[in-house]
Amino acid sequence: MPAAAKLFLTLGALAAALGVALGAFGAHALRAKLPPDLLAVYRTGVEYHFYHALGLVLVGLAALHLPDSAPLKAAGWTMLAGIVLFSGSLYLLAVTGVRALGAVTPVGGVAFMVAWALFAWAALRS
Repeated sequence: MPAAAKLFLTLGALAAALGVALGAFGAHALRAKLPPDLLAVYRTGVEYHFYHALGLVLVGLAALHLPDSAPLKAAGWTMLAGIVLFSGSLYLLAVTGVRALGAVTPVGGVAFMVAWALFAWAALRS
């Protein structure tokens, strides 16, 4: 298996496992502790975390066919950065209540958009 495929399949699977753990934590440990608005913020983080964990798996599968594609590898790393920045900022905002963390969230959202654009570029170049 090409190294890029192995890397992004592994990162995607680990990100999905972490998404399950964080989703369960939110549903069981945080439900009674957070006000509804912050619980909704946390759930949004989990939702986008999962979408992009699957996106990383998709990058890994595409890397089976495009193992040397620089745009595809960049898409994977940018998608991972988006998970950390977007979902991570929402998780922290929800559990700390520090609203200033919301300023990081759009940077993660832009990373997600760039990642999907890079994915499309890699597909078009193949």
